[in-house]
Amino acid sequence: MRRRTAAPASRRRNPPRHEARIITTMGASMQVAAIQMVSSPRVDDNLARADALVAEAARRGARLAVLPEYFCLMGASDTDKVGVRERPGNGPIQGFLADAARRHGLWLAGGSLPLECPDPGRVLNTTLVFDPQGRQVARYDKMHLFAFQRGQERYAESESIMPGSHPAAFACEGLRVGLSICYDLRFPELYRALSNPAPCDAFLVPAAFTHTTGEKHWEVLLRARAIENLAYVIASAQGGRHENGRRTWGHSMIVDPWGEVVAMQAEGEGVVSADLDPARIAHHRTSLPALEHRLLR
Repeated sequence: MRRRTAAPASRRRNPPRHEARIITTMGASMQVAAIQMVSSPRVDDNLARADALVAEAARRGARLAVLPEYFCLMGASDTDKVGVRERPGNGPIQGFLADAARRHGLWLAGGSLPLECPDPGRVLNTTLVFDPQGRQVARYDKMHLFAFQRGQERYAESESIMPGSHPAAFACEGLRVGLSICYDLRFPELYRALSNPAPCDAFLVPAAFTHTTGEKHWEVLLRARAIENLAYVIASAQGGRHENGRRTWGHSMIVDPWGEVVAMQAEGEGVVSADLDPARIAHHRTSLPALEHRLLR
């Protein structure tokens, strides 16, 4: 499939009897959107920008829109997120997400936002998903916490974030969608875990990849997760130079089950959209039944 850029082991002879053939439920295509932002230290400004971009996704016909990690705040310091953390089910950021999903009539994955945790000095970095009626249908707390140091560039998410402990997936218009956040992308075992008891048809990857690591690893990791799971990957990113001096890689993209990048935006705000086609998933899983050949569960 041609890439387009969006605008600003051997086979077992005798498989166990309990092993069922993996079949993807056939249904109509669904347009999905990955929203790219360059978030600031001001929550209200970020929510306003997010709303405008979700509205654009809805105008294009998106049924599912995904905001990036930290869409609501890229603070001057990593601890700024503690100051705006919310109790689960209560707070202006959660209220915005529920209202936006309802007003725009789509499924909305809220990138990540800071929720309270037992440690008063840290937060949970959480994706919440809302249905078109504004009801929360899924929650995932980021499990893998990023750490990197090279010269003066240093990140240590564990200093301000408490890790989650459970994978999460949800049903969306007949499809099974797995949740992950940013650094999770480097851990393929998470995506395999998400595919039990049934394979996911798509994975969401809201992110704020650094420019340094993103330039080398972002696309190849996204394509690998799509190929090995024969599933779509919808990756929404922060993409540009932020007021706090941090530079994020961007390159929000949608990858199909064959590892083809079907839509992408390099930098700046924007909406990346494409059709998620169940027939395409089924086609690839039939021609290459790799998911049936798994030996380790």
